[in-house]
Amino acid sequence: MSRLTLIIFLIQPLVLMACNQNTAPLAAPPPAKVTTARPLVLPVIEWDEYTGRLAAIDAVEVRARVSGYLQSTHFEEGQLIKKGDLLAIIDPRPFVAELNASQARIEEAHAKLAESKSLLKQSQAERADAAAQLTLADQRVSRVQQLARKNATTQDDVDVSKSEKSQAEASLAAADAMIESSNARIKTSEAAIETAKANLEAAQLNIQYTQIRAPISGRISRRYVTEGNLISGGSEQSTLLTNIVSVNPIHCYFDADEQAFLKYGRLSREGTRKSSRDVKNPVYMRLIDEQGFPHIGHMDFVDNRIDPNTGTMRGRAIFANNDDTLTPGLFAEVRLPGSGRHDSVLIPDSAIGSDQSEKYVYLVDSEKQIKRQAVKLGPIVKGLRVIRSGLDGSEVLVTHGLQRVFPGVTVDPTLETLKATSGSGLPDDYEPVPPEKWLTRRSAPAPPGISSNIHQTGAQTSARSNGGQ
Repeated sequence: MSRLTLIIFLIQPLVLMACNQNTAPLAAPPPAKVTTARPLVLPVIEWDEYTGRLAAIDAVEVRARVSGYLQSTHFEEGQLIKKGDLLAIIDPRPFVAELNASQARIEEAHAKLAESKSLLKQSQAERADAAAQLTLADQRVSRVQQLARKNATTQDDVDVSKSEKSQAEASLAAADAMIESSNARIKTSEAAIETAKANLEAAQLNIQYTQIRAPISGRISRRYVTEGNLISGGSEQSTLLTNIVSVNPIHCYFDADEQAFLKYGRLSREGTRKSSRDVKNPVYMRLIDEQGFPHIGHMDFVDNRIDPNTGTMRGRAIFANNDDTLTPGLFAEVRLPGSGRHDSVLIPDSAIGSDQSEKYVYLVDSEKQIKRQAVKLGPIVKGLRVIRSGLDGSEVLVTHGLQRVFPGVTVDPTLETLKATSGSGLPDDYEPVPPEKWLTRRSAPAPPGISSNIHQTGAQTSARSNGGQ
């Protein structure tokens, strides 16, 4: 036996005896420390969140209405302009020449009218002379025939008198024909005058069209065509000179899915939230770099059908833009009231757990044991999550330390008080915007002589039956 083996053999019993003497039962671990709180029950408005894009109410492509050479432009690119401001001038000289020609044609038509009236008078005088000659010839025929019956004249005299009568009748018929011709010439001259006047008005309009003016107020774009170029006008292929978009107020378009659309219709029928087709519900908006929701507007339009390609309903809100901070094309976050005012259970997101099938919270019972409770979530209101079902507000739930607990375990809870915040800037209640504060453009009345086919009552009835945002 080696020396090392002998040492191990002697030490082994001592080690076994020491282990047997130190063996003792392990102590139970202390309860896990968690933070708990009671849910808040507060009256709230659930504000539905959408992403929208700003769009100008009016957008106009500035095109010429007449063709010609672009003589000059008179606007600063990218600046605000007013309706009626001069934007460009097309060389007016060809149109001035056409105007002068139209005026000359009017004078010519008047001269022809005067000539036709003179011919009418002459024809009327010739008819009167022919009528007198016919009367005289008729009388001569009567006298000659009386003399012939008495054999007091020759047959030649009878024939001559009858010939004179026929000539007088022919002269009278010719005079009548000249009168009719003169009347036709007068009508032709009058029609020529009206045509010439119409051509004159068209020439005057063309001269006005050589001065291209802003049809709306707004912000103008750059010059697409520079001076000296030949531009076409008055057709679908007219040359695009620039474009103008209105800036105040401004629209924001957004899309709601079918579930949200059906919810709004149900709430409208229940009377807890009016449809945006019937009233102007308020809408809050912010840009991507803004805090809170500083822009307040109202609903302006809800489309008449669900888009079959996207399964969404298009809505539109309108906002004032007095400080020109809103630019068409920008993305914006929109908040629309998604419910009426009601009491809701609110908890922090930190108290919510998730697995593949559901959302849940951990509740602490009277024996300080953990129970799992499934919940259905709503939106965030006042910095806390709305619980649609699963809690009634009387429970105690774990807000911090979820990773240290599981159902059935005993915990050491520390109770805290939840506090709601108002950092979103959204109100706790709302009312539809009154008519005196509407930004929506009112429909123009029908022109005189044209009947209107707008039936507001029928439109509102249809909107109520179909719901809306």
